[in-house]
Amino acid sequence: MRFRPCIDIHNGKVKQIVGGSLCDEGDQARENFVSEADAAFYAEFYKKDDLRGGHIILLNPETSPYYEATRKQALQALDAWRGGLQVGGGIRDDNAAFWLEHGASHVIVTSFVFKDGRLHYENLEKIVRAAGKEHLVLDLSCRKKDGNYMIVTDRWQKFTDVVLTEQVLDELSGYCDEFLIHAVDAEGKADGIEAELASLLGNWAKIPVTYAGGVGSFDDLAELRSLGRGKIDVTIGSALDLFGGKMGYREVLHFINKV
Repeated sequence: MRFRPCIDIHNGKVKQIVGGSLCDEGDQARENFVSEADAAFYAEFYKKDDLRGGHIILLNPETSPYYEATRKQALQALDAWRGGLQVGGGIRDDNAAFWLEHGASHVIVTSFVFKDGRLHYENLEKIVRAAGKEHLVLDLSCRKKDGNYMIVTDRWQKFTDVVLTEQVLDELSGYCDEFLIHAVDAEGKADGIEAELASLLGNWAKIPVTYAGGVGSFDDLAELRSLGRGKIDVTIGSALDLFGGKMGYREVLHFINKV
């Protein structure tokens, strides 16, 4: 298990939000924390501890009047730590190279691949050609529907028809370097992980997988380590003291680095 830091940017500000509350209309979200520091500050902070493989997420669509401010923040963070962070949010085959050239180690993709509610293999192959498998992270963030974890897109607002299973993980792992998976209904609530999802990911774990969503205590972190069999990396957002939460950043690193 490794700690993967995050820098979520919404309306030009580093924020922690309740994941399921994000709405493109009016650029609204229920906020847990809005930082006075910019994205570059967090990138430099993580760089000091060499916490590679964290993710910058642009939470505004390109149609938003706030998009340029959000994009500027992301670029400043990448410039502060070239090669240390991944970037996601509106990544396509025609802009993937731009982000890699500006310092992203990987691009994170969901909606370009899972379009109109289904998996488009043509677009998947396009993004692999544009970014390279070794620079591609597939975001398989999901929400539970009718007892299944369904992959969601468009900043977690739309369900696809793809159920997250070991077979799907097997198939898609041939196209990418890593997976990023938010348990969307737990995201930003800090009241417990999605145990069933963590167990599924831990039992599979054939390439690096980062889990996000619901970690609010060291008991949650211990449960994730157990269910994930020590193979799943973790992101902690709203619960972390960097973002106004109760879990100490240094204590988290110490806990995760314990054998």
